[in-house]
Amino acid sequence: MEKINIHLDFLKSALDKTEIDSALKWINDQNKAVEVSVKKVDFKKLDKWYFSKDHAKIAHETGKFFSIDGIRINTTWGNITEWDQPIINQPEIGFLGFIVKKINGVLHFLVQAKIEPGNVNYVQLSPTLQATRSNFQQAHQGRKPLYLEYFKNASKEEILIDQLQSEQGARFLKKRNRNIIIKIDGDIEMHENFIWLTLGQLKSLMQIDNIVNMDTRTVISGISFGNYNKDILAFSTILSKEESYQNMFLKSTLSMDESLHSFEDIISFMTELKSTNDLDIKKIPLKDIRNWEITENQIRHIEKKYFKVIGVEVEIGNREVVKWSQPMVEPAQDGLCAFVCKKINGILHFAVQAKLECGNHDIFEFAPTIQTLTGGYKNTPKNSLPFLDYVLSVDKKQKLFDTLQSEEGGRFYKEQNKNIIVIAGDEISEELPSNFIWMTLNQLNKFIQFNNHINIQARNLIASISFA
Repeated sequence: MEKINIHLDFLKSALDKTEIDSALKWINDQNKAVEVSVKKVDFKKLDKWYFSKDHAKIAHETGKFFSIDGIRINTTWGNITEWDQPIINQPEIGFLGFIVKKINGVLHFLVQAKIEPGNVNYVQLSPTLQATRSNFQQAHQGRKPLYLEYFKNASKEEILIDQLQSEQGARFLKKRNRNIIIKIDGDIEMHENFIWLTLGQLKSLMQIDNIVNMDTRTVISGISFGNYNKDILAFSTILSKEESYQNMFLKSTLSMDESLHSFEDIISFMTELKSTNDLDIKKIPLKDIRNWEITENQIRHIEKKYFKVIGVEVEIGNREVVKWSQPMVEPAQDGLCAFVCKKINGILHFAVQAKLECGNHDIFEFAPTIQTLTGGYKNTPKNSLPFLDYVLSVDKKQKLFDTLQSEEGGRFYKEQNKNIIVIAGDEISEELPSNFIWMTLNQLNKFIQFNNHINIQARNLIASISFA
């Protein structure tokens, strides 16, 4: 009964239609209140960071935070089976957490206006707590993150969600964070760069470019709204008297019936791919990675593709440490992440691909229908990437979500990707390419509850889906 109440509390918060104008004004005020300076610099000017012997990697003098390593990849999957690249190696598990509380009977999320050095517009809405282990152990010799003690001391009864979730598999080497939501009942001290928002408000703000950061989106994606049989959902449909796209999403989220594939079918689909394909990752010195070059201020591909590693000096007025420098990853171009949906058996299904990325913990993760982050999708030859031509040319009326969303601004420099959700009709067949499978939102939500199954790009799109 308690779990049902939690699901209903989350759903009530997601359906809340409270206005967002005051939140947007508050964000704008937060931007004006903080001085920010981010400058690109040569690697030799990075304070406390250094190239290790023989340019093997870039590391911090404490051995904490992260390093930029070189890797050589060999795989049996895809057209390109071997390549080298730099990658962010950050083995420690950090906190991405929300404190939630009922205000006027509705669950509200304690949201932080946080500036990351790589954000395209400085302030974005972040979880209550967003910190690496090095941060909250104060390896930077700065202040402890605000509200950390609530998460460290949370009781079992207070924890509503607690998951380990992966980060970008093409940029991080087996990186994960603890995604957690805790509920409090009493009063809490409010700091000037924090605000209470409902889940519905957060989802509405996601419809605007670069307002809600990646870490907020990944935590929200892990929320379950419960499972209901078709009779209960049929009754709720009668009550609503219309089938809007919001109701279609909600039905796909709540329905435990009428999916095209069973949970066991989906597990077998992924097991087959994992058991018949190999992914071998070998660390190599940065100076030895093929087709990349190291200059005074960047590590870049010789064809200027994919991404590059740069150095930055940062000053941000309201951080635990107000001045520091670090390496960052800068993309070569904006990417595209898109889900194509289609009604099957009366339920909205999502075309999900099994995608191999070199930093994945277990070879494959479920990804959006289209995920092209390291290649220029606008210049991709026609008919070379499934569904890309369709999404780029589809009628605007079928695009239910179309925004630019930032990647993680603490590691990625001004990286934003086009995020799109399309509802298809008969023009898209139920037959899919061999590494794709149809899944309902309910099934996607179930897989999110387990580690390393749904990748962060898919989770970000799922988080953006609004029911109100």
